[in-house]
Amino acid sequence: MELRPLCVMFLSLIIRPSRTQHFTAESLSLSCEDQSDSTGWTVRLYTHNETSFNCSSVSGSTCNISSLSTSHTGVYWCQSESGGRSNSVNITVHNGAVILDSPVHPVTEGRNLTLRCLFRNPNISVASVDFYKDDTFLQNQTTGEMIISTVSKSDEGFYHCKHPERGESLKSWVSVRGEKFI
Repeated sequence: MELRPLCVMFLSLIIRPSRTQHFTAESLSLSCEDQSDSTGWTVRLYTHNETSFNCSSVSGSTCNISSLSTSHTGVYWCQSESGGRSNSVNITVHNGAVILDSPVHPVTEGRNLTLRCLFRNPNISVASVDFYKDDTFLQNQTTGEMIISTVSKSDEGFYHCKHPERGESLKSWVSVRGEKFI
């Protein structure tokens, strides 16, 4: 049996700011990055049963969107000219007053998970915010932030937050992956 070297490409789609929910009119940067070379990669978007994406400003393998709209909601990934693909990332653009700051990529088991309720108007008093998982109330926080210590697969689900006066965020899926052993 002949042994051949295994070539593993570590390609990622990097989102800045790094969260799944964004307000309309905010800016967003999407970068295709790998450990060897980031040229020849383009950002793709799947939404409403079609794959297409016209980036308003491209610099190398980075797409910069200066003013998000709800039409930017969808699944994004990087694709090479030869057909290679990166991880996929769900991005939701909301025109409401509240969004949930949740991680773009899966959280590793055993790590902490931090969720934040963000407001379009940064001068809003947090007062108290309710956090939910799969529509079940979890806890109330006066800081607008909830930390789940030592996450496990049972913490996977749809999360959202709710402000008593400003309304609630949309739901975001938080996935948990097994602990990495090296």
